[in-house]
Amino acid sequence: MNGTIKQPAGGLGASPPPAGAASAVNSTSAVNSTVSIVLAGGGTAGHVEPAMAVADALSALDPHVKITALGTPRGLETRLVPERGYHLELITPVPLPRKLNGDLARLPPRVRRAARETRAVLDAVDADVVIGFGGYVALPAYLAALGIPGLPRRRRRRIPVVIHEANASAGLANRVGARRADRVLSAVQDCGLRGAEVVGVPVRAAITTLDRAALRAEARKHFGFADDARVLLVFGGSQGAVSLNRAVSGAAADLAAAGVSVLHAHGPKNTLELREPQQGDPPYVAVPYLDRMDLAYAAADLAICRSGAMTVAEVSAVGLPAIYVPLPIGNGEQRLNALPVVNAGGGTLVADAALTPGAVAQQVSGLLTDPPRLAAMTAAAARVGHRDAARQVAQAALDIARERQRAAAGEGLP
Repeated sequence: MNGTIKQPAGGLGASPPPAGAASAVNSTSAVNSTVSIVLAGGGTAGHVEPAMAVADALSALDPHVKITALGTPRGLETRLVPERGYHLELITPVPLPRKLNGDLARLPPRVRRAARETRAVLDAVDADVVIGFGGYVALPAYLAALGIPGLPRRRRRRIPVVIHEANASAGLANRVGARRADRVLSAVQDCGLRGAEVVGVPVRAAITTLDRAALRAEARKHFGFADDARVLLVFGGSQGAVSLNRAVSGAAADLAAAGVSVLHAHGPKNTLELREPQQGDPPYVAVPYLDRMDLAYAAADLAICRSGAMTVAEVSAVGLPAIYVPLPIGNGEQRLNALPVVNAGGGTLVADAALTPGAVAQQVSGLLTDPPRLAAMTAAAARVGHRDAARQVAQAALDIARERQRAAAGEGLP
């Protein structure tokens, strides 16, 4: 193992059940050991956040569950996982090509090393199930759990795997792992993984339980908006998005003339060039980062945002209409992520190149001054949003773990 970040004392999922306590797995059978689950979801927030949402759901379903997160030294998990109170183990990062091509042929030595490191983690924590979310750590985790040729026989036992694919177009790691996984879950239909069950994207409970209407007055007061304001929320992910920043800030005068207030998270490394506000203008609140996204969602009537899997999942889960502007790189997965919401009437799509200040002013003012249309979009976004995905993924893993423990108690595992 490259390194370990220990779980803080008292962290969620940290402690085994007290001596003599009845097991949450099966209090009436011989199966009374703690369930051990490893989450492989490191790298970007799009992998780490769903993993942490599932970790929280696992702890809620079984307070005695033992949770280990798998990551690499270069990923956001080195900060996000300990902050959430979970145990993190680090392995060698293995960046994967986006497509099956010649780059893949140069990966075996690094993949094999990372898989062996991962297998050592799985053995150390006596893993019952691995849940993978794609990304750098997922492929080594799948190989380690499902069996690596050349490992000592005592370390070849197969560990069940549950896969969750958040994107509309599955990545390489999940496409490889899904061939032998025990359960495959996805955010949307037709993600490229055969037999995938659609559950949505796991989202943290603070978002899935959010009542925007109940929190609206508090949220608007927090950001300095009037109770009856028309509020546009703009954000481009944790680092912001330069093209969104430029287009929306350029439309500031037209938005103010239409009576639109703006809450704009521009990213900590970016700045906005805003005109001097005129007397009577509604507020244009520009901040580097929003650490209370729940309040931001509650304060807003409409969002302009990218359409990464987590963004679409959160925005639709809270029932917020959005103008989605897919990131214009990659294989087009961001556009595909937004399509189910857009097709259901909960949002619109605008190409990055088409997002001009004029387009922003026209679309935003058109929507925010049309209450019936905005209400219909709000209802449609809420209908298509998934609020139960984290629990469904967690339950799938616990069911498999309990079945495995029953088999071990009755017959023994190979």
